[in-house]
Amino acid sequence: MPTGYQHMVVDYYVAKLRKAKEFRQAELKEIKTAQQALAYQQKIKAAVEKAFGPWPETVPLNLRVTGIKQFDGWHLEKLLFESRPGFLVSALLYVPEAAKAGKVPGVLATCGHSMEGKACPTYQGFAQRLVKNGFMVLAYDPIHQGERDQYALLKKQGVTEFPGLCGAHNFMGRQLELLGDSFASWRVWDGRVALSVLLGRPEVDASQVGVTGNSGGGTLSEWLWACEPRLTMAAPSCHLTTLLGDLENELPRDAEQYPRGILGAGLELADLMIVRAPQPAIMLGQKYDFFERRGFIEAYKDLKAFYEVLGAVDKFEMFLGPTTHGYSIHNQEAMVDFFCRQTGRKAQQVEVTPLAEDQIQVCPDGNVLMAGSVSISDLIQQQARELAAKRPPLDKVALQKKLEELLQMPQRCGVPHFRIPRACVYQIADQQEIWARYAVETEEPGIRAIVHKNVRQPGCVNTLDVERDVCLYLPDVASDWDLTGNAYFRQLAASREIYSIDPRGMGESRPEDDPKNDEQAFFAVYGMDYMMHGYGSMLQESYLGRRVFDVLRVIDLLTAEGAEKISLHGRGQGAIIATFAALLEKRIDEVFLVDSPVSFQEWIEDPLAHWPSASHPQAILQFFDFPDVLKALDGKVQVISNWTSRR
Repeated sequence: MPTGYQHMVVDYYVAKLRKAKEFRQAELKEIKTAQQALAYQQKIKAAVEKAFGPWPETVPLNLRVTGIKQFDGWHLEKLLFESRPGFLVSALLYVPEAAKAGKVPGVLATCGHSMEGKACPTYQGFAQRLVKNGFMVLAYDPIHQGERDQYALLKKQGVTEFPGLCGAHNFMGRQLELLGDSFASWRVWDGRVALSVLLGRPEVDASQVGVTGNSGGGTLSEWLWACEPRLTMAAPSCHLTTLLGDLENELPRDAEQYPRGILGAGLELADLMIVRAPQPAIMLGQKYDFFERRGFIEAYKDLKAFYEVLGAVDKFEMFLGPTTHGYSIHNQEAMVDFFCRQTGRKAQQVEVTPLAEDQIQVCPDGNVLMAGSVSISDLIQQQARELAAKRPPLDKVALQKKLEELLQMPQRCGVPHFRIPRACVYQIADQQEIWARYAVETEEPGIRAIVHKNVRQPGCVNTLDVERDVCLYLPDVASDWDLTGNAYFRQLAASREIYSIDPRGMGESRPEDDPKNDEQAFFAVYGMDYMMHGYGSMLQESYLGRRVFDVLRVIDLLTAEGAEKISLHGRGQGAIIATFAALLEKRIDEVFLVDSPVSFQEWIEDPLAHWPSASHPQAILQFFDFPDVLKALDGKVQVISNWTSRR
């Protein structure tokens, strides 16, 4: 039985993060003075600004109140405001009776991954606990949650197949990546504008303003804490752990939970809390959370030590609830108690009564798009068209240089070593075929490109004998899928020997599979291929760029072994890799693209485009589009067939 490489990419990233952890822990251990602590915080601030910025221009809020509900000791105001031009945010403002007599502290409530958004009973519960303790609370719907369902108009048009909540976020996130933007930045900007709405109330004491949320809301609480100096205290729940721990536990996160370059800057999640020390903060977790408690405790120790250096250990706390993932009553009461103590009051235990969703509906039809909002898709398309209109044409040399920069290509040195693992036997129709296998070491620790070859000479599968004229093939996902079932591949294989290349994370090294539906597992919008792309982004390593690099290293090997003419065939995702490889490598003589994308712009125009995250080059539409690369190949490329945005 041939040995597979399923954990190859995960282990590669784990090794990088463990090494970074050693360096970071040594760096933190050396911090003994307030001056050293400040220098470390400046490093974090620079990385945070790069990860989430640049910020869009502030626009008029166009704030309006669509209704008020009165309760004993407090009232609820239903709000609509704009965070971007025409982009409506639905929110609830919980106003305590005490606000009539003077200033009260405020809290920004960020929602986790619940389709009900601010109407989720759990989130209503913690907001009511706060308002009944004298806080003014603003709870707003995240993008595509609550009344901000971004597919509402498509549903009215009869479209029935949509990704789930987190999947939809990831669809939006990968479109934004093509523009050089990020879903994390959009989510944080919504929160910053919501904070402006809260602080716009004259009754709110601007010196006492907190932020709290659970899970995805815990994430946004921390991101806002790191980005927004107007906040004075924080209580993120069920989020803080370590990114290394999540990776080791193979736990994907949502699109907004992968801030660009954070790991590349040598940071961990705790650092986005450390950056605000010695301001008051409490981290809340759960004993049986899937954000594992080992990482939670590790983050707590890092934070506590930093607060100790600043002489502010009394300003930082942690609370570990006794249950599973969620903003349980234990965590809610710990948060309320902490915020009360920071604002000089004594917490009161109160009863909460969540209201029915239709009672707290802000928009007449329960959706901002029905109330006249533009959608995130509208804004993304507008931004893409503006970029297309103003980007200057690039000549071939400039295009090559920019592509190499966008793909963050490593240096190629020398001829890579290769192994010859055991050959594979495939049943093709009524006969068996033996395919040799070569594991080409790219010189990145543990990374190998797996090459399959239909060696024609019997008994010669244990050597590498390279012809002068070689044919390379890049599959959509996996060589073994195409060599057993793709008509184009079978036609190629019938006439000549082929080197079919599986770059990292594809073919034998794809991180997950499902015996019942391999393809569904690979393309899962919340799966491991998506996760590896996310970690690449945080490490400032283009996952797509590293796949191109793997192909180029195979070419380095083959040319060293005697190849003089190279034809390259790419299908699906392989068509993108082949096109980019051909632009960067002059030794490729001809390129044939099967099931190729038409353009990245087409993926922008379709809010339900299905190409996977790893095929979305960061910021490419700021400079050029896929057809520009084809044009630069000077007639070297032949497009045999195209796939649409839905594949």
